[in-house]
Amino acid sequence: MGEKDVRRDVVRQVTVALCVVITIAVNALANILPFNNLTTGEISDRFRVYFVPAGYVFSIWGVIYLFLIGFAIYQALSAQRGNAWLRRIGYLFAASCAANVLWLFLWHYERFVFTLIAMVALLLLLISVYLILGIGKRRVSTAELLLVHVPFGIYLGWVTVAAVANVTSVLDYLKWSGWGISPEAWAVVMLVIGAAIASAISITRGDIAYVLVIVWAFIGIAVKQSAAPVVAIPAGVLAAVVALTLIVGVPRRRRRLQVA
Repeated sequence: MGEKDVRRDVVRQVTVALCVVITIAVNALANILPFNNLTTGEISDRFRVYFVPAGYVFSIWGVIYLFLIGFAIYQALSAQRGNAWLRRIGYLFAASCAANVLWLFLWHYERFVFTLIAMVALLLLLISVYLILGIGKRRVSTAELLLVHVPFGIYLGWVTVAAVANVTSVLDYLKWSGWGISPEAWAVVMLVIGAAIASAISITRGDIAYVLVIVWAFIGIAVKQSAAPVVAIPAGVLAAVVALTLIVGVPRRRRRLQVA
């Protein structure tokens, strides 16, 4: 590896580490200050939507941040400087951090329609990282599993939920009629779609981290919407169904990786 390649790798590693620090700092300040004198949750509570979990569910951000810190440290090690997989995702991840931060500012300063652009960008960038890493499709060391694959499984799982919640909130803001279908019914439709996506990932990749995040969110929705059984019951049932798909997905993943 030439000196120029080494410099490029070091710049990438430093960029990724700084992006993690900035993203965590901005997310914290958004609620500590808070931006525009409003917390993220206070804004969310304005909307009459049912695809929203109980408050405790958002503690998952702490888990995401811890794993991202672990990822930032791992990818910054000199031993990982020439890691081809980390090279491929480095700047995509940095761009996802920018989308995350942009979403926060747009949300807090009530540019709700534009939050969809930032959220879609964040989701697509994380999907790209997920696919490039081949999570559940290739054998990796325990360190890479815990410090690269698991963090992105958790992060993508949560952003999948957040993207649906974002869309439903913006539609409520725009006073969309729902084509005559009740908000509760739309929530169930979104739950079914989310469960189908999670089940597909579970069966094809056996990604425990991603699936458990979806289950966590669905249980939280069941708790939050307990006064609306038409939403709470399907949320609870679908959480169980998604969890059970791991019975198929995990053994398939193990067999695939043993052959690889």
